[in-house]
Order: sequence, then C-alpha cells, then structure tokens
Amino acid sequence: MASVFRFSKLHTFDVAMLGIIMALGLIADRLTFSTKSIQIGAGFIVVVMASYLYGPIWSATVAGLTDIIGTLISGQVYNVGFTISAILGALIYGWLLYDRPVKLTRVVVAQLLIGIFVNLLLNTLWISLMYQTPFIALIATRGLKELIMTPIQMGIVYTILKSSQFARIKDKIVK
Repeated sequence: MASVFRFSKLHTFDVAMLGIIMALGLIADRLTFSTKSIQIGAGFIVVVMASYLYGPIWSATVAGLTDIIGTLISGQVYNVGFTISAILGALIYGWLLYDRPVKLTRVVVAQLLIGIFVNLLLNTLWISLMYQTPFIALIATRGLKELIMTPIQMGIVYTILKSSQFARIKDKIVK
C-alpha cells in the first residue's frame, strides 16, 4: 500500500500526457458556475482521471500546479489554502482509485472524504478567512451544495471510470 505514495517513473509520453491533463484541467476549471461562497464545476473529472491513471503523487502535483497556474491566469487573488485542498483531493482520489479495479464503494468513499473534509470543511475555512465571513454563516449553504453535488459527482466519476471509452483510453495511455 505504501508504494502508491511515491513518484513512479515517467516516460516522455507520460510527461506529455500529464501536460495535456493539466491543460484539460485549466479548461475544465473555467467551466464553473459560482457565487462568493459556492462554486460548481467540472474540474474534478480531470483530477479523477489523472489520479486513476497516474496515482496520488503525480495527480496531486498536477492538481497543485493547475490550481496555481489557473489562479494566475484568471487574475484572482491566490490563496494557498485552495492549492492545499486541490492536492488533498487528488491524493484521496489516487489513494482509493489508482491501480485498483473500479468499485462503487471506492468511488463513494473517495467522494465522501473529499466532499466532507476538503470541500465542506477546508474550502469553507479558506473562504471564511478570505472574505472575513464567519465559518458558521457559510457552512449551511455550502453543506446544502455538498449534499446535492456529492451524489451527482459519485455518479459521474463511477460512470466515467466504468465506461468502455475510458477503458480504451487507459489501455492506450498506461502501458
């Protein structure tokens, strides 16, 4: 199990694929609907694919770099907390999904851990600190968003990872 949390050797093709995944992540992060305290987007799909294909360490590296670059490109204020959240989310996905058969229970556990600890608690804390808003004032609306979005994300992740198209992509990428 400990071998999952290491930098695996990459070939030139893998480095190029991780670069493409980062680019896809930057694009997917722009496909969001957001308010000051709630953001709904598709960026998690790219993180799941990177985590499943390359493991927790490489996907966390990609997620962290994508967060930093995306923030710089957008002109928003950089907050290291959101980079930490992105890295933790990728580590959780990679820990539970990398080099294992796709099972609904793994997807559910991963999404619940990310939904509760990363999205609800940590991201609410970062927003609270950033906008100087009481944590308690944000937790209810963000909790409702997680209650709605987490099952939807579980379905999306499971469907993508079990799809025959993704299996073909995986066979071509991972050798």
